[in-house]
Amino acid sequence: MSLTVQPGFRRLLSLAFNQDNSCVAIGTKDGFKIFNCDNCRCYYQRSEGAINVVEMLFSTSLVAVVGAGQQPALSPRRLSVFNMTTDALQAELNFVSSILCVRMNRKRLVVVLERKTYIHELGQLAILHAIDTVSNTRGLCALSPNHENCYLALPASTTNGSVYVYDALDLHVLCQIQAHRSPLAAMSFSSDGLLLATASDQGTVIRVHSIPQASKEYTFRRGSYPATIYSLSFGPPSQVPQLLAASCASGTIHVFKLGNFARSRNEDLTSSVGQTSNGMAAGLLASVIPNSMSDMVESERCFLTIKNGSPPNIRSHCAIAAHLEDADEDGEEGPTSVSSSNRARIFVVTAGGFFHEWSITVGQGRESTCTLQREVALLSSSSSDEISAHFV
Repeated sequence: MSLTVQPGFRRLLSLAFNQDNSCVAIGTKDGFKIFNCDNCRCYYQRSEGAINVVEMLFSTSLVAVVGAGQQPALSPRRLSVFNMTTDALQAELNFVSSILCVRMNRKRLVVVLERKTYIHELGQLAILHAIDTVSNTRGLCALSPNHENCYLALPASTTNGSVYVYDALDLHVLCQIQAHRSPLAAMSFSSDGLLLATASDQGTVIRVHSIPQASKEYTFRRGSYPATIYSLSFGPPSQVPQLLAASCASGTIHVFKLGNFARSRNEDLTSSVGQTSNGMAAGLLASVIPNSMSDMVESERCFLTIKNGSPPNIRSHCAIAAHLEDADEDGEEGPTSVSSSNRARIFVVTAGGFFHEWSITVGQGRESTCTLQREVALLSSSSSDEISAHFV
């Protein structure tokens, strides 16, 4: 997804983590670079001009890019697919208006324009389906990384936070979710495609919905005052409990636990008549009071808040990855990430060009800990220019 550039502040034009959060791709006025998140080394770069969109396919050699229109060969209406191993252009696709977002999994490539979204077969890049959408100036879109549960989420309204979820394999509408009363600001699927997290322009509440049932499973409260949520990221499914992180305009990352305060409708239906737990009481209250009051009853606040070091309103994207076991102090072990049940890593890339890594330990209640592992300037001339880097 492209970023808004403010004069006088050196910024990235785009940034995106790949589907398993092992790499991050950035677009600049000079080209694009791809970094390994385990060691923060740049392993591929291409300098051709300003790049507005960069999308990887896991850790394969395939990368899709869209220019910013500052050079004739890099039109914002042209999608270019490169093979990073051979450094060759594989294909080009031209569209009638500017490309706002590109998403991929192992079966599908999705291209988002302001009023149309195209679903392509990944192998030959043939157009399978064209979806007419409401005005989507932000290019908001979420595609499941799982190619079996191959779901695509798009905004269904410009006045509220409803979502259409499509089956991108069978090419039909799967369900519609009335997620928020305000327009959507961020969406993300879990790695298995069975959960969809959403946030609205207000940014006070984050909801998690089960797919394809379209039922609300979790409600999280980020804060009491509005703040734009820039990104949402689920943790590895092996994490117990599974985590959800949100980056917002206040310069903070909020981390939530899934599981402790689930409001699963299936669980409510199978609950015994004599059940008197707090979850049951909250469910009964939520059924008879307005939505705003229901959120206050049902919602759970984050268990961890991280300051990312950037001023307010500087865009940032976050990702959760498994804890890296048995790495030496320079992180030279490579891409082998083994999940510990109560440890994880939080990656944050800011539009100012900085990569931050935190190590977190998930404890009971307020006993969780967070340690900054490193801060790297991605826009420096040296890809290994680490401002503060140490491993614990």
